[in-house]
Amino acid sequence: MRMEIFGPLFLSLLAGLSTMIGTLFIYIKFRNKDKFIIFSLSFSFTIMILISIFDLIPQSLTYLLNYYKFNGIVFFIVCFIIGYYIVIILNKMIRNNDTLYRIGILSTISLMLHNIPEGITVFMSSYVNIKLGLKLFLAILMHNIPEGISIAIPIYYSSNSRRKALIFTLISGISEPLGALISFLFLKNYINHLFISLILSFVSGLMISLSMNDIYQEIRYDDYKYIGYLSGVVGFIILNLII
Repeated sequence: MRMEIFGPLFLSLLAGLSTMIGTLFIYIKFRNKDKFIIFSLSFSFTIMILISIFDLIPQSLTYLLNYYKFNGIVFFIVCFIIGYYIVIILNKMIRNNDTLYRIGILSTISLMLHNIPEGITVFMSSYVNIKLGLKLFLAILMHNIPEGISIAIPIYYSSNSRRKALIFTLISGISEPLGALISFLFLKNYINHLFISLILSFVSGLMISLSMNDIYQEIRYDDYKYIGYLSGVVGFIILNLII
């Protein structure tokens, strides 16, 4: 494989696998696991909301508004609503009464779909300009770590299985190099800004729906709400340093 192809593919692989760093927390014994679960869920809520509002939605809307004007708003709203309601439909399809487990599964699906266009972006930008690709790679690598936490912790504490937590987190992470591979093999000449923008608006709908309808509902009545507020502040600070 030529170096100009291997480099971008390798960067997307590393960025995706950085999600696995978040699984390190399942090996730490916490004195009060309920407090840690609330901290992790609140952290995940903050990360998903902020990534959607300050990263996915602006990227999507900027292009759609510049090139499609009013139609761009319609495209965005339609894709956002589809993403929003898909989470609600998936919620009904997951036959498990454990809310924490459902959150872990839905986080995996949402972040997997989020990581595929990220992989495409890292590959395409690195293929054109390796310096630009490296900058994107570092930014994505950093915010993939808290994404790994948002999958691993709910899965582990709902199933008591480190193996499941590792597998689901890996599925999400590996979707990033998968996106790069797809773009290299099939879509290199067809992927455009419109395609990426529509995917980003769709994923923002997924992530906001998951955050508001599942994660927030799980933590809003908990006795450790103050832990949730603290976690939200920590998530806000961390993500502001990354994006």
